[in-house]
Amino acid sequence: MKKVKFIYNPYSGENTIIGNIDKVIKIHQKYGYEVIPYRISYEHSIIEALKGVNKTYKYILIAGGDGTIDEAVNQMKNLDLNIPIAILPVGTANDFAKFIGVPEDVEEACERILNSKPKKLDLGKINDKYFLNVASTGLFTDVSQRTDVNLKNTIGKLAYYIKGLEQLASLRKLKIKVTSENYVFDDYMYLMMVFNGQTAGNLKFAYKAELDDGMLDVIIIKAGMIKDMIALFIKMFKGEHLEGTEGLVYFKSNRIEVECHEDIVTDIDGERGPDFPLVIECIKEGIQVLGTNIS
Repeated sequence: MKKVKFIYNPYSGENTIIGNIDKVIKIHQKYGYEVIPYRISYEHSIIEALKGVNKTYKYILIAGGDGTIDEAVNQMKNLDLNIPIAILPVGTANDFAKFIGVPEDVEEACERILNSKPKKLDLGKINDKYFLNVASTGLFTDVSQRTDVNLKNTIGKLAYYIKGLEQLASLRKLKIKVTSENYVFDDYMYLMMVFNGQTAGNLKFAYKAELDDGMLDVIIIKAGMIKDMIALFIKMFKGEHLEGTEGLVYFKSNRIEVECHEDIVTDIDGERGPDFPLVIECIKEGIQVLGTNIS
């Protein structure tokens, strides 16, 4: 019988996966798969979940949000474990899963996964860590890290927005230098986002991004007048194209270097990222994913 490792985070989102575990096993058994589950928690990590997993497993099924998926991918890379992954998007933030078209309904997602073939997709890398969706720094980038876990689980995405509004009062210019092969930004900014995916907080910022072009999409919001910032954010929230927008830099690159001496952190899909200086690059076809609608 074919084996699948099923790693699930019972605390993700609104604990959705808890009521769907039997469906996951039932559907896989219908297709001739043996499901080996592992429940991760503060006491039981993804590192432990991956012990014993090897190429005899058809794939690793991960139920959680973007942070859980990133952690699983990082540990797989550390173990040189190159088998496909599949995602059940049951977290507070599921930006990457939505981008690749995984249904939110667990039963529908399992059917999609089991009737698909692995697709090689790009993977972001920031220093010695990997990311699937977005790496960022500046305003709002530590919102998820500072948001209480219980608050996230209780009111979901609203918790992020509440915490983000608190930061507006401390809006300050941040000096940063970003160097790529074809472009250099050496100035003050409010926020920088480097996308492998397209969205952050369900807002489509990197509308040009593709997951198989070997490139990352870099967006920098330059420090400027508050009135310009408001107009820019309105366009972002509406999902409008941003070319020619005052105060915004948007370019593609497969590798950038970032220098910053400000007291700010980096963020990888809601989790703390590495310290400066940074080397951020795209690993073309760095991961195999099942269940995607990307052709």
